[in-house]
Amino acid sequence: MSVGWMFLFFACLAIIELPLAFALIGSSVAYLLLASPVPLTIVVQRMASGLDSFPLLAIPLFVLAGNILNRGGLATRIFTFALSLFGHIRGSLAHVNVVASIVFAGMSGVAQADAAGLGTVEIKAMKKAGFSPAFSAAVTAASSIIGPIIPPSVIMVIYAVLAQASVADLFLAGLLPGLMMGLFLMATIYWMALTGRITAPVAPRAKPKAIGRAFVAAGPALLAPVVLVAGLLSGAATPTELGAVTVVYATVVGFLQRELTIKKLLRCIVETGVTVGVLVFIIAAAIPFGWIVSINNLPAELAATLLSWTDNPFLILAMINVILLLAGLVMETTAILLIAVPALLPLALALDIDLVHFGVVMVLNLLIGATTPPFGVLLFIMMDIAKVSLAEIVRAMLPFYVSLFGALMLVTYWPEFVLWLPNLVSGN
Repeated sequence: MSVGWMFLFFACLAIIELPLAFALIGSSVAYLLLASPVPLTIVVQRMASGLDSFPLLAIPLFVLAGNILNRGGLATRIFTFALSLFGHIRGSLAHVNVVASIVFAGMSGVAQADAAGLGTVEIKAMKKAGFSPAFSAAVTAASSIIGPIIPPSVIMVIYAVLAQASVADLFLAGLLPGLMMGLFLMATIYWMALTGRITAPVAPRAKPKAIGRAFVAAGPALLAPVVLVAGLLSGAATPTELGAVTVVYATVVGFLQRELTIKKLLRCIVETGVTVGVLVFIIAAAIPFGWIVSINNLPAELAATLLSWTDNPFLILAMINVILLLAGLVMETTAILLIAVPALLPLALALDIDLVHFGVVMVLNLLIGATTPPFGVLLFIMMDIAKVSLAEIVRAMLPFYVSLFGALMLVTYWPEFVLWLPNLVSGN
C-alpha cells in the first residue's frame, strides 16, 4: 500500500462522512497494517508527543475569551457602536457588519465563533432594516473570515506549531491584511449599493452624543484587541500569556457589566471544552498521518516535481493557491492545514519564501475555502441563521469572492506588506 492509496482511503472515509479525526487515524492504521513493519503503537505515541507544545495552549484560552465576551453581551455593544459610526453611509448596516467583525476579530480567533455569535445579531438587524436574508448572510460569511486573520487566530497557532514559526510574528503579520480585507469588502458593498444591485436602507446620521454613549458602552470590548496588539508589539508577553490575560479581562468585564453570570460562565467553559476537544483531537489524529507522509519523502518529491516545471516563486505560489482553493471546496479547513503544511513547507523553504508570509497566504486560502460550496462551513452556519438555501447564499456571495480573491492576490505577491509590521517590531 503506497502513500497514494492512503490518501485515497482517507478520501473514501471522508466521502462517507466518517468524522475527520477517525478518517485520519483509520487511513494511517490501514497503511501501517498493509505496508509498514512499524508497530501500530506508533500512532498513539505520535499523537501524544505531537500535542506537547506550549503554543497550543493559546487555542483554548482564545476560544474561551471569545465565548465569554460573546455571552457577556459585548457583541451587541460592538454592533451598536459600529452602527452609530457607519449607519449613515450608503450600504449602512452592511458596512456596520464588516466593521463589527473587524473589532470582534480582536477577541475571537475562530471564524465560526464570529459567524455564529456576532452573525446572529448582525443578520437579525439587517433583515429588520430591509436587507435581503441572502445578502445579509453573504456579508456576514465574508466578514467572518477576517476573524482568524486579525489576531488572535487559532488556525495561525496551528500553522505556527506545524511550521515551527513564530506565533507572535504571524499574529502581527495578519493585522494589516485583515484590515485591508475589511476595506475591500466595504468597497464592494458601497459599489453594489451605488449601482442599485442591492436594496440598502440608510440609517440617519447619529448625533455626537449617541456616538459617545455607544463608544462608552462598547469601550471594554474595544479595549480587548488594543491590549492584545499592544502586548504583541511591546513583546511584554507571549501570545499564550496574552490569551490568559484576555480570559481574565473578559470575565471581569462581564461580571462588572452584569451581563455575565456564573451559569453563563459555566456554559462558556463547557462550549469551549467541546470546541477545543474536537479541534485538538483532529490535530492529534493528523500527526501520525503527517508523519507517514514525511517518512515516505512525499513533501520532497512534491517540491522536486513542481520545481521541475518552474522555479519561478510567483508561478509556484499561484499553483499552491489553486491547490489549496480546490482542496477547500471538498475538505474542512483544519484538515487541509494539517496535511498541506508538512507537504508544502519544503517547497517554501526551497524557494526561500518567508514562513510567516507563507502562513498568512495559506490561512487566507483556507478561510476562503470555508465560504465556498459544497462544504464551506460558514455557509451552513449562515444558512441556519438566515433561513436561506445554499444556492441563494452562494449567488449573494459572488461579488464578495472578487474582493476576497483580490485580497489573496495582494497578500500572495506583496510580502513586504504582510511582513512590514513583524519586521518593524523585530527591527529588521
